[in-house]
Amino acid sequence: MSTQNQVYIRNMVCNRCVMVVDQIFREAGIEPSAVTLGEVLVPGKGPAKEQLARLDQLLEKNGFERIDDKKGQLLEQIKTTVIEAIHHHDHFEMHINWSHFLAEKLQHDYNYLSQLFSTVAGISLEQYIIKQKIEKVKEYLFYDELSVKEIAYKMGYSSVAHLSMQFKKVTGLTPTGFREGRGTLARMPIDKV
Repeated sequence: MSTQNQVYIRNMVCNRCVMVVDQIFREAGIEPSAVTLGEVLVPGKGPAKEQLARLDQLLEKNGFERIDDKKGQLLEQIKTTVIEAIHHHDHFEMHINWSHFLAEKLQHDYNYLSQLFSTVAGISLEQYIIKQKIEKVKEYLFYDELSVKEIAYKMGYSSVAHLSMQFKKVTGLTPTGFREGRGTLARMPIDKV
């Protein structure tokens, strides 16, 4: 039975990132067995010290970072799980209980995850989820394919009013105001939320 070594990578938030990180590992002389959002599996005991130094250099050059500490790794897993659920699963049902979802997915008590997130990230986990959802709402508004009512339902808001209130609190604009001024308003990269 072959062993797998997990390597966690910060700022790996999209499919293009997965391709770039895979290429970086190969350039560093490390053949990954799997590359997913935020995580790379490497066969065996892991890369040699020289390979890690080269890997760190290449990752940094491309805006990524290898995470060594356990709390940092768990923080990145939390972020990746939220980002993947909100931004990469169109079929994902947003009408979920985030505390149950994250606790089950990450195999940790939600209170621990929430406290760790707040302590390390400087914002609450709930605020982070809201900001990620608002960025997804901005994307839907920017492409103008769904009504605000459809977006509210798709993103798990109880009503258009609830979405509008949260959207205005985060952006300073109503969803309609954002849609009307989309040419002049920038969306945020999801790894900067």
